[in-house]
Amino acid sequence: MTDFQAAMNRDFGVIAEQVRFHAHESPERPALVDPARTLSYGALDALMDRIAAGLQRDGLRAGDAIAVCAASSVNYAAVFLGALRAGVAVAPLAPGSTPASLARMIEDAEARILFVDAAAAEVIGDAAAAGVPRIALDGCAAARALEAWLAPAGKRPAAVEPEPAWPFNIIYSSGTTGEPKGIVQGHGMRWAHVRRGAKYEYGRGTVTLLSTPLYSNTTLVVFFPTIAYGGCVILMPKFDAAGYLKLAEQHRVTHTMLVPVQYQRLMAHPAFDAHDLSSFRFKFSTSAPFNAALKADVLKRWPGGLIEFYGMTEGGGTCILEAHLHPDKLHTVGQPAEGSDIRLIDESGREVAPGEAGEVVGHSAGMMVGYHRQPEKTREAEWFDPAGKRFIRTGDVGRFDDEGFLTLFDRKKDMIISGGFNIYPSDLEAVLRGHAAVADVAVIGVPSVQWGETPVAFVVRRAGDDTGADALLQWANGQLGKTQRLARLQLIDELPRSAIGKVLKRELRERDTAR
Repeated sequence: MTDFQAAMNRDFGVIAEQVRFHAHESPERPALVDPARTLSYGALDALMDRIAAGLQRDGLRAGDAIAVCAASSVNYAAVFLGALRAGVAVAPLAPGSTPASLARMIEDAEARILFVDAAAAEVIGDAAAAGVPRIALDGCAAARALEAWLAPAGKRPAAVEPEPAWPFNIIYSSGTTGEPKGIVQGHGMRWAHVRRGAKYEYGRGTVTLLSTPLYSNTTLVVFFPTIAYGGCVILMPKFDAAGYLKLAEQHRVTHTMLVPVQYQRLMAHPAFDAHDLSSFRFKFSTSAPFNAALKADVLKRWPGGLIEFYGMTEGGGTCILEAHLHPDKLHTVGQPAEGSDIRLIDESGREVAPGEAGEVVGHSAGMMVGYHRQPEKTREAEWFDPAGKRFIRTGDVGRFDDEGFLTLFDRKKDMIISGGFNIYPSDLEAVLRGHAAVADVAVIGVPSVQWGETPVAFVVRRAGDDTGADALLQWANGQLGKTQRLARLQLIDELPRSAIGKVLKRELRERDTAR
């Protein structure tokens, strides 16, 4: 058994040190590619050292955090990996968020340094997080250039030995208004994702094409196994179907992660069948409902296996559908992954009888440490069985069939998934309530051909107010992040409510369908 194989067989390992191994073994092998440059493993390892040493020089210690807000790039990936080598956690932030939301997330993460590119710096502005030093990944004039900030070439950082419970990254699930929730994922959780990679043929010959952003957990569950196993990651800063197909053919891509709406756009592209995609071994999907008919089309026309992951950024249990092996189960999200304990509970927190529906809860080695600085929110997300075993609640309702495949029915939290991104109606409702004309409001998700789902608002105006629906829509979308904007806004005399005052969003969905 080689040193590499021995390392990958351990219950816990350090991803940043796997890069060191590959750099010594094959320094010229490409590790990262973006539209501007290619970085070999030898160069990546050296750059990670300079980043880690730079962080330590600036006083950051293991357990501290940095924030990164930028489009995917080689430098972004290198900073993420370099921070990990120093034991520093990374908070990857979505540039499409509002400036106020980004400021709150930077503050909540207690980020000591903020890494940005030109576009993100413009969004954040000068006032937000004014006391946090900024480094420009792309060398733009908005901040100190990365190259000028780095420790000198050849500088090695002080050695750090991460432990499984140490924070690896902090991923923010939402946060247009109120307090954002930072999901703290540990080094042990990420290593569990890496070890799972052996089943999907990750290795030195892997070429992974990623067109989803590096701030998304969807991307990271494929990015880190590729790097840990010594493969090459092709980073596509912005997805478009034609560009994706060109890159896939050019680089002889073997692995990819896409959200369902991207699969939909690719399969509908008129030139799809003209491209040679025979190099693909595995295609992955997660983050949003994946229509069974679309899965069937992918299986028919796109070579290689199709894997659907069902789980949460918070971790807990994972279900996996190996669609190419179970074409009769495409309506499900698969079976619990090895090491995942998935159960269904009722409203009282008791496990339901076999064949009954219930809320999905899960336990595995890959579980968040908790919500950053929010112990009450962490407790709300947890469920413990009678023996005291900790599970994470998903808020989703599902049912197992006789063969152990899980079918999902609804999301208890009414979360909207648009283009693979989570949108929380309460965030949008809070923004609309800030307008003087709005007396009451409810936001629901409705089907969208382009995005999978899209948010629609129902607004009750204050008595005597004559503000129009278009004016309210434009105002609200001016306050919201790009991924959260409303598709429509309808004026309504009164929201339908239950006897105890709960808004009946089901009736609003029916009304929108009838419209």
